[in-house]
Amino acid sequence: MVHAAPTAPVLCTFPNNQQLQTALAQFIVRAQKESIEKKGRFTVAISGGSLPKQLAALIDNPAVKWDRWQVFYADERVVPLDHEDSNHALNMRELFSKVPIPSQNIHTIDPSLADDLEELADAYEKELIREFAMKDSARFPIFDLILLGIGPDGHTCSLFPGHALLSEEDRWVAYIEDSPKPPPKRVTLTFPVLNHAARIAFVVSGDSKADTLHTILDEPEKGLPASRVRPVNPGHLYWFTDEAAASKVQYPRTPFKL
Repeated sequence: MVHAAPTAPVLCTFPNNQQLQTALAQFIVRAQKESIEKKGRFTVAISGGSLPKQLAALIDNPAVKWDRWQVFYADERVVPLDHEDSNHALNMRELFSKVPIPSQNIHTIDPSLADDLEELADAYEKELIREFAMKDSARFPIFDLILLGIGPDGHTCSLFPGHALLSEEDRWVAYIEDSPKPPPKRVTLTFPVLNHAARIAFVVSGDSKADTLHTILDEPEKGLPASRVRPVNPGHLYWFTDEAAASKVQYPRTPFKL
């Protein structure tokens, strides 16, 4: 099957973080509406870091149909689910504990498998297969939306510069034992999963990310992991940033509109 070339990223910048959060929530609600109308549910993968805080405008938002969400983690640290390093714990603290999402709609890793990372990654892949394989039969799952951040080194999920996982082509979920950023043991969605999503939104704010964002968007040939996220057609890639993060970016901006 030959895919058309990926569509170009859409960069939307906002004067401040509050406006970014408001627009991001509007974008997510629109994606949710389209997904529910099409198939009755909304499949989302979400990462950690500064991202969960940026979803604050979803809290107390009557347009969000939490009972239709099926949430997976784009990457997770192999620690107990209530550990301070856990992406699940972070998302619970910042978002999910404040909204009426059914607990069974949030798909976590099984920390009891922490001593066997291959088994843990396989178990999480099976969780994905249960959600996707029968309903959206394809070589890879097609998430309605994946929400990501970036690290100062240009990593996203737990896909780090120069790491062997960048060339993984078959697995949906892979593990890493030697993360350059602690904690060392993690699982992550792979590029084929990211690049089959219907929509990916990167959310980036603050001047500390300005140099990295410039490299990702203006110099993709340098191959930073976040530059390699380019969903195949008909998928779309969006960047939601504040002006501080985009201050060094030459890439053309697109006015935000739904």
